[in-house]
Amino acid sequence: MSDVLSRGEQSVRELTKMVGNDISTISKHLSVLKNTGIVVDEKGGTQVFYSLRIPCILVFFSCAEKVLKTNARIQAALAG
Repeated sequence: MSDVLSRGEQSVRELTKMVGNDISTISKHLSVLKNTGIVVDEKGGTQVFYSLRIPCILVFFSCAEKVLKTNARIQAALAG
């Protein structure tokens, strides 16, 4: 979801369409991201819009993904 938010401010409705989950799941994830300070929200009429508070977090996520993939390959090689 963070990569979608890297494109700029998004409403919950827009995020639901892009990600493909139901609105309650998206809202729960956004709540976690907001509570950790990764995203901020702004109310606009009846909608809530979210954006990344710290865009450089994407570098961290990319790095973490590489670590996880590398570890999975090592585990698969050891098991095989």
